Amino acid sequence: MTDEIQAIEALQDNEPLKPHRSQWGEVWLQFRQHKGAMVGGSFLMLITIAVIFGSLVWTVDPGKLDIRAKDYRPIYTALWDSDAKTGWKHPFGTDQLGRDGLANMLAGGRTSMAVGWAAMLLSLFLGAMIGVLAGYFKKLDGPLMRMTDLFLSLPILPLLLVAVTLFRQPLRANFGPEGGMFILIVGVIGITSWMHTARIVRGDVLALKEREFVLAARSAGTTSRGIIMRHLLPNVVSPIVVSATFGLATAIITESSLSFLGVGFPSDFPTWGKMLADSVSRMTEFPERVILPGIAISLTVLAVNFLGDGLRDALDPRIRGR
Repeated sequence: MTDEIQAIEALQDNEPLKPHRSQWGEVWLQFRQHKGAMVGGSFLMLITIAVIFGSLVWTVDPGKLDIRAKDYRPIYTALWDSDAKTGWKHPFGTDQLGRDGLANMLAGGRTSMAVGWAAMLLSLFLGAMIGVLAGYFKKLDGPLMRMTDLFLSLPILPLLLVAVTLFRQPLRANFGPEGGMFILIVGVIGITSWMHTARIVRGDVLALKEREFVLAARSAGTTSRGIIMRHLLPNVVSPIVVSATFGLATAIITESSLSFLGVGFPSDFPTWGKMLADSVSRMTEFPERVILPGIAISLTVLAVNFLGDGLRDALDPRIRGR
């Protein structure tokens, strides 16, 4: 009898029960364990707050010309060049026209981030809509996927340059120089970057529409619109969120490339890519004018990629269950 009692006690689990976590609680726990994602998310949040609210702290006009203060070097250059013209009034230096470097970095980041977020949302909407329609409706699958293949085969950069050349003047006339170019660049980037999202969403919808809960909803008389809105879209949020992060990085790089080539915003409207383009001619004399916006673009894109990796791991139930 004593042996039986000992055997029963050995099988009993005396450890305290862990508190039950929701699905999003498990996602957050897995995301916190990804150090790169936490660093990337923190940096992205920091740079977003800085470009949005930085002008409230650093109130210098980025377009103000001050010829008497031109060609100031950043304050850190005084560490190795005692003859460098620096000052706390312009901690990031000034350009050849006397425009403040820090004010232009903040204003340029605000433009680049705004274009990136808007273009990313547009591409996500198009990609998710086309992916769901192609995956759920068999008749639309072939035409929509062939259209996706067509867009994937197009040379994106020449297409962007042609679109900007054709539509720049009409949009500028209707919405102003800055507003027209913002609409044009966001539209062009969004329309040319939805294909990968569509393919990912289509694959998930093809698998989900054969699941029991979808078949039960269909047998209960639920309309196709109801099935898509209630059952399919909530279950493809994970790939859409991951695509959003990589889409943001792609949009920032594309906008910077267009501005660098001189087909983006007007010359007096600061963006990180425009700052790079304006600094190339005097790069050997003032390398920091290229380094600072280049580092801002690189770190922002790297942070977004790290964030996307962490979200992919956290939202994947197979990885989350390890």
